[in-house]
Amino acid sequence: MSLPANRLISLDVFRGATIGAMVLVNNPGTWSAIYPPLGHAVWDGWTFTDTIFPFFIFIMGIAIPIALERRRAAGQAGFDLYLQLARRTAALFGLGLFLALFPFYNWMKGDWIHIGDMRIMGVLQRLALCFFFASILFLWLRPRGLLIATFALLLGYWAIMIVGGRGDLTPEGNFSGLIDRLVLGPHMWKGSPHYDPEGLLSTLPSIATCLFGVLTGQLIQSPKSNDAKVAEMLVWGFILLTLGWMWGGVFPINKPIWTSSYAVFMSGLAMCVLGVCYWLIDIKGSTWWTKPFVIFGVNALALFVGSGMLGRVLNMVPGSTAPDGSLISLKVTIYEGVFAPLASPMNASLLFAICFIGLWLFLMWLLYRKNIFIKV
Repeated sequence: MSLPANRLISLDVFRGATIGAMVLVNNPGTWSAIYPPLGHAVWDGWTFTDTIFPFFIFIMGIAIPIALERRRAAGQAGFDLYLQLARRTAALFGLGLFLALFPFYNWMKGDWIHIGDMRIMGVLQRLALCFFFASILFLWLRPRGLLIATFALLLGYWAIMIVGGRGDLTPEGNFSGLIDRLVLGPHMWKGSPHYDPEGLLSTLPSIATCLFGVLTGQLIQSPKSNDAKVAEMLVWGFILLTLGWMWGGVFPINKPIWTSSYAVFMSGLAMCVLGVCYWLIDIKGSTWWTKPFVIFGVNALALFVGSGMLGRVLNMVPGSTAPDGSLISLKVTIYEGVFAPLASPMNASLLFAICFIGLWLFLMWLLYRKNIFIKV
């Protein structure tokens, strides 16, 4: 199928740049040698990498009013509309579970990947939940109601974290992590025994991030002039940036538990970035540099799932054998044999990631030139 003629190119570019950055930072040659901006903040604070996931949730929120209004205009309403939302939510969540189990057999360990160890939450699972609840609220509420619901989620989460956790916001003691340990147990993220960065309670403020995107999508659809839309995005983006920074003084900006200050700050930053893209691309018509990002943006889900599958295969399939007889993964074999001799560890690791994303740009270009756009 072909893309609509009136498609918002700046949104595709923003989405494509975001998902491209996500794939880049997720696939270094070695995690022991990465530039600091390409890794997450250890706890409080933020880096370039910490902007990527909230940007993607924000972008998904923008698409919600655009897609649902299109469905309403086509006559879809009531039970059929809610059923469609439930189906897409289930598909996204199911894809997340599929990635958690893929490739089902770990050749490095010589064992099947056990469902008892499977992580339940994850990036796609959080996207699914944000999409569902933000869509429902969009269908139920007017813009003022959406804004109230957004800050109710943010203030409510703050209160829960402070009261429930008695003000403890450490990795070991925060209340969001306690809920994850109680409910998810062995199905948590394996990177920490204390919390899941896409956990249950911390999904509440991420829904608020999505709602900021919904409100921005409604602004884009409004009859206001393009210049007025850009001005509002930049003004409100700056206000949210300032509010998030100030809130961070008492509720620190923190991605692992998605604090309310983090949600507000990143939504403001995303709004400013989109405003600049909208002005530059859709108003001024500067599109000569946008094609790679559009190619990624129109097939973002295929890129995320496909690159995730390849990344797991590279880590779980043997590529060579060490002198002591132990197996070396295909990824390490390629990195040590091809990239490590070319540059310093950090640059070699980054070069591997750049080549990885270059491979996926070629694959996504093949889909793009054949007008194949994979969605759920």
